[in-house]
Amino acid sequence: MSGSAGVGDGRPGAGDGGPGASDGAAASGGAPSFQVWALGGIPEVRAGDDLAKLIAAAEPGLVDGDILLVTSKIVSKAEGRVLRAADREAAIDAETVRVVARRGTLRIVENRQGLVLAAAGVDASNTPAGTVLLLPEDSDASARAIRDGLRDTLGVEVGVVVTDTFGRPWRNGLTDVAIGAAGVRVLDDLRGGTDAYGNPLSATVVATADELAAAGDLVKGKAEGLPVAVVRGLRHVVSPGDEDTAGARALVRGAADDMFRLGTSEAVREAVTLRRTVREFTDEPVDPGAVRRAVAAAVTAPAPHHTTPWRFVLLESAESRTRLLDAMRDAWIEDLRRDGRSEESIAKRVRRGDVLRNAPYLVVPCLVMDGSHTYGDERRDTAEREMFVVAAGAGVQNFLVALAGERLGSAWVSSTMFCRSVVREVLSLPSSWDPLGAVAVGHAAGVPRERGVRDAEAFLTVR
Repeated sequence: MSGSAGVGDGRPGAGDGGPGASDGAAASGGAPSFQVWALGGIPEVRAGDDLAKLIAAAEPGLVDGDILLVTSKIVSKAEGRVLRAADREAAIDAETVRVVARRGTLRIVENRQGLVLAAAGVDASNTPAGTVLLLPEDSDASARAIRDGLRDTLGVEVGVVVTDTFGRPWRNGLTDVAIGAAGVRVLDDLRGGTDAYGNPLSATVVATADELAAAGDLVKGKAEGLPVAVVRGLRHVVSPGDEDTAGARALVRGAADDMFRLGTSEAVREAVTLRRTVREFTDEPVDPGAVRRAVAAAVTAPAPHHTTPWRFVLLESAESRTRLLDAMRDAWIEDLRRDGRSEESIAKRVRRGDVLRNAPYLVVPCLVMDGSHTYGDERRDTAEREMFVVAAGAGVQNFLVALAGERLGSAWVSSTMFCRSVVREVLSLPSSWDPLGAVAVGHAAGVPRERGVRDAEAFLTVR
């Protein structure tokens, strides 16, 4: 969005592109332009105040197509989102849905509104001592209320953006972004168009509302007591009449499309939490590259004697999966009959193994004892094998967590451990490879059930 901007601390006059100026035209001879200025005269906002009336009383000289940029702090104050809190950390906890990253006392979290930001947006500045400000519960609704109020009071059709200050990954410094919007096209989707050279645009979606918020922050400042700014000259991003647009919620990237969802120190913990047993899969193919990346993570697990006790057999063809599962099923049925199970009971148990048959991809992790020591002492030889088994299990856990990080569901099923010779024969594996179950891999057909909360204290013994 190119152009010049006339900037001031008050309402511009008609002679400098203010009220009465043509939309998007400046003294630059018709080149695209806009004006942005901070609106003075807004009093201290208190709970229950009507922001639209306060803004109107400041005589903003608004015209159709203007855009108001309203700092979230005054919205929170008007909506009574001021909380007495001697402990800000407790307030942050209450507003937090998910911790993304933590460093010392600083937390980057996802809050109740789906925003990822520092301290859940809980602010102890510009509010009386002993209190904190929470973000509006629904900033899009707040923006709509201000827009409707200005239409009723002043008879103008304007856009409204509620803004807040964010840090950004990989960038130093802060900037304002849109957390609520009404009557404004928050995203400008240029996909399907071409650039100045005729090249197709296939991924360009401009965050227009965020650009507006940042422009307003240049004139509002952080400590000047100017919580509202006006942008003029961008009528094309304001929706006319009662035709509303998607709110700022549309700017929040969904979890499934977020390649950077995990933070720093919380990345592994989040991935472990993300890892869930998935038993129903879609028909969507599994990316073999994603599985190989998960194997690369698996083989970083600790192991005794600097060994590598893991091998992963990837069953990428339907023929290989069917051949293995049929042979395993026949061996299982034979075992169950030998146990004296009824045919009905056998059929029911065999159906439980369908999680492997329904998966579009199977992996058979195996233990190898290469590099292990032989002591000639049963106690020590048993302990040696157990060390390798534990290391192999750590590798499989790494593998499952890495799959979750690739947004792939998995289920680790122990069945191959009960017919290792069959598995080795069908897959032509060396006799020294011990299958450690099979991992079904695929895209989850639905949202897994919520994991039950386990109190870590129940699993601790302190001496």
